[in-house]
Amino acid sequence: MSTTDTTAGAARAELGSFAGTLVGPDDAQYDEARALYNGMFDKRPALIARCASADDVSAAVKFARAHGLPIAVRGGGHHGAGLGSVDDGLVIDLAALDSVEVDPGARTVRVGGGATWGKVDAATGEHGLVTPSGIISTTGVGGLTLGGGLGHLTRGFGLAIDNLLEADVVLASGEQVHASADENPDLYWALRGGGGNFGVVTAFTFRLQELDGVVAGPTFWPVESGAEVLRAYRDFIPNAPRELGGFFLFGSVPPGDPFPEELHLRQVCGVVWCYAGSDEDAAAAAMKPFLDALPEPLLHGPQAMPHAAIQGAFDGVYPAGDQWYWRADFVNEIPDEAIEIHAKYGAEMPTWKSTMHLYPIDGAAHDVGPADTPWAYRHAQYGAVFAGVDPDPANIDAIRRWAVDYQEALHPYSAGGAYVNMMMDEGQERVRASYGDNYDRLAEVKAKYDPENTFRLNQNIQPKA
Repeated sequence: MSTTDTTAGAARAELGSFAGTLVGPDDAQYDEARALYNGMFDKRPALIARCASADDVSAAVKFARAHGLPIAVRGGGHHGAGLGSVDDGLVIDLAALDSVEVDPGARTVRVGGGATWGKVDAATGEHGLVTPSGIISTTGVGGLTLGGGLGHLTRGFGLAIDNLLEADVVLASGEQVHASADENPDLYWALRGGGGNFGVVTAFTFRLQELDGVVAGPTFWPVESGAEVLRAYRDFIPNAPRELGGFFLFGSVPPGDPFPEELHLRQVCGVVWCYAGSDEDAAAAAMKPFLDALPEPLLHGPQAMPHAAIQGAFDGVYPAGDQWYWRADFVNEIPDEAIEIHAKYGAEMPTWKSTMHLYPIDGAAHDVGPADTPWAYRHAQYGAVFAGVDPDPANIDAIRRWAVDYQEALHPYSAGGAYVNMMMDEGQERVRASYGDNYDRLAEVKAKYDPENTFRLNQNIQPKA
């Protein structure tokens, strides 16, 4: 009998105290349980352990090691490279560990390792509080945080890892430990950007910031204006007030509300803004120098809203099941030659969901030193992602080719590495480049907490010999 025929039965026999659900290939819910956000991947694990507690996670890790099974850890399941699952191995599914406990007095929030950002935003928003995250509310807290956490509020409040205070972790041995500045500080350091290399995080505690709302929304110009708009953005955003976040994009106008019908599916360039504060006049004043430098846009839509609203604005555009292929790079400068390359590829998007985002990572993100966390590119100005997206598997080659060609054409102008959350499975050299001078220290921490590289289905940091 194959591994997939026997593993689920063995787990049920051996894990008598398991409080969650063990799903094998013969179970009715197997196909639903194994489905990933990125429809490009169709993996068939031998066992999916839907854990209900940290004790379940510990038991699952020990079972996998005893049976020689590779382990994949799934939070929100958004990983572009499909590393939240594994063929013929064990998936530790954390979705049920989704509690969110806000302490308004202490300005902290404790979040289960399987929660998504939408649940966090809803809970913290009730108290006028926020912690920075990404740009899509269905993203898992765990995956985004462990890789760094780049998003709408980066310029004002830093990365997600800059607001991470504590973590509860199940190690490769199955031991449960706590990581903070005072307890296992080397592990705490490594978790803040080192990915899922060091254990399974079953709970996070974040610092919260006061925020009464945001002024957010897109400003679009025709895609043919890409070079002009990007040039103006490059000159404007480094000097903008920290409260003003906004990423440049090439994309297409979604075919639905709230966008005017005459713009539906039109290819555009522009900026998706997120001003940290509800004062529309202050937000307009902050954007004014940029808008004054450019022709009248097709659409200017920023308005006051809860932070959770802009976080969820892309959810309907990018539901689970689309095919994704993406590449990424950190960028220090955008010379005119690079702008022309952007304009060329931005006008050649192969599908309406394909997009390029250029995230500013200055402001508060630059207040942290390059060795204070594993995120080594504190000097970088931008994080670029080139994402080919389409629901139809027939278009996989087209979206992959566009993303690869776009990134490779611009890579000579990059800072070298990339944001690990936006990389495919691109090999060890690419991982090393993305951690820079911090890689060797990460490898030492890896050797201490996971010497056999049990947690290797990730942007892998190999244990130092």
